[in-house]
Amino acid sequence: MNVDIKNICTNADMIVCGYAFQRMEDKNISILQLDAPNHALVLSYDDEVLETTMDDVELDIVKGYWHKNKKHMEEVYAEVL
Repeated sequence: MNVDIKNICTNADMIVCGYAFQRMEDKNISILQLDAPNHALVLSYDDEVLETTMDDVELDIVKGYWHKNKKHMEEVYAEVL
């Protein structure tokens, strides 16, 4: 698996505790663990898990990061619109 971590970091909307968060074109949120890029998650904006390769413990941790920090991504997108 060849993942361009530098490109992911550059394009991320937010990075929290080693996880890159990026809004996708369909408004879903892509989350990738930068130290282990095979640990990925796609959330709907309503927090529904659409796809994941994370175990339940990591999933709960990452969703906690998302809940605590998603307002920062909302602020960025509000400024753009």
